[in-house]
Amino acid sequence: MIAKISNFEIDLSKPIDISIPLTNTEENPIAWYIEKPAIEPVVFGDWIGKVSEGKSSTNFNNIFFNPHGHGTHTECLGHITKDFYSINQSLKKFFFFARLITVEPEKMGEDFVITKEQISKVMNVSGFSKTEAIIIRTLPNLKDKKSRKYSNTSPPYLSEEAAIFIRESEIQHLLIDLPSVDREHDEGKLLAHKAFWNVKDTHNLNSDARLDATITEMIFVPNEIQDGDYLLNLQIASFENDASPSKPVLYAISNFQL
Repeated sequence: MIAKISNFEIDLSKPIDISIPLTNTEENPIAWYIEKPAIEPVVFGDWIGKVSEGKSSTNFNNIFFNPHGHGTHTECLGHITKDFYSINQSLKKFFFFARLITVEPEKMGEDFVITKEQISKVMNVSGFSKTEAIIIRTLPNLKDKKSRKYSNTSPPYLSEEAAIFIRESEIQHLLIDLPSVDREHDEGKLLAHKAFWNVKDTHNLNSDARLDATITEMIFVPNEIQDGDYLLNLQIASFENDASPSKPVLYAISNFQL
């Protein structure tokens, strides 16, 4: 199926899924010091909600997981505020013009950091006049990102200056293949989160905080997908929570004209 948007053509039959599936196996990625997800049948006495057990006509599972620690998820500023804000209420549109970029975080002391200079270099090239989302793929881009155990490994992160630059570029949606845009052990400063959402005080939200901006973490973009401009479909489950497991999907654009 071909969809036409302005001067662009989008082949909706060729989605590029950049989410990581959630499983109850050792292959599931994990961050933030928790155990793997649990997916198990409901049990009532001797009845088990699993067809293969022979006592149920349906598979009827409970699922226990944490959206922040168990895979691809999309979060709103409610992740860091005293007052409750829901991703289901914050994200009301689901298609965006997006730019995929690839960067190799720079060594700074004991850390590896994505800098403002790296982001601005790749953003200041020809493309959409209105890019709404940025997708950051980091190097090295190994397949073990799909099953990596991140706890206590000090993964790379986004500098505060880079997050400010992205915000000031009017990017509404930030996607990254790391467990957080911030340093793993940062004493609760959350500098990149606050900078992107323009949150000055998490206990008394400023009026110009970005209520409709989102951060998506723990994606995976295969190496064969080229940097450039795409149509992004950012799908979430309808959780009234600060974050939801999500399924970002890219679509290539043809007949691209500025």
